[in-house]
Amino acid sequence: MTTTPTEHSPLGLLGGTFDPIHLGHLRLAEEAREALALGAVRLIPAGQPPHREAPSSSAADRLAMVRLATAGNPALEVDDSEVLSSAHSYTVPTLERLRRELGAQRPLVLILGADAFAGLPSWHRWEALFTLAHIAVANRPGHAPHGRRWPGVLSAALEAATRTRLCREPARLAAQPAGLVLPFDMTPLGISASLIRDLLAQGSSARYLLPDPVLDYIGLHHLYRRN
Repeated sequence: MTTTPTEHSPLGLLGGTFDPIHLGHLRLAEEAREALALGAVRLIPAGQPPHREAPSSSAADRLAMVRLATAGNPALEVDDSEVLSSAHSYTVPTLERLRRELGAQRPLVLILGADAFAGLPSWHRWEALFTLAHIAVANRPGHAPHGRRWPGVLSAALEAATRTRLCREPARLAAQPAGLVLPFDMTPLGISASLIRDLLAQGSSARYLLPDPVLDYIGLHHLYRRN
């Protein structure tokens, strides 16, 4: 059986509620793919996120919007496993499933924002993350460059996972399947799903904050309107 060039290259993983997905999410996926030399980025909409309020739109609607947003970009994949599962959406079980699907040697790169990374000790079975994937941490808008920020943010995780190593060379991600932490910069985009939901609830325009097909879907299905 022949394989495509990306089947053994690092695969980026970007999870979230995507309520709704917007250009900030898509730009993060694109910049991570390029900066980290990823073969592709797989977006994983959460079905039942356990650590936050229930999403404003259904899992089926959020999945549909992610599919619309990524259509036409072969470097962006969509994983519907968490949406289709009746269980809470935890990252470690998802990574374990992907390991069974993709094999023990495929480099997996979990893409997180700085705040999410700093909060890892509150995650379900968080120590196992480092044995299952690399972690790429994006500098989010408004924060200092990672050269001045990372020691404090990384300390708790690196102390608890002694085999984890801070890495600044993206090429090293392809040399092993998991265990590295690599910070990277992203373009500041002050877009958030909560901002979009608020605009739509007020009857204001959210155009140019999210892809037109997603905005059309929201209008067709009357999502985020104030009752």
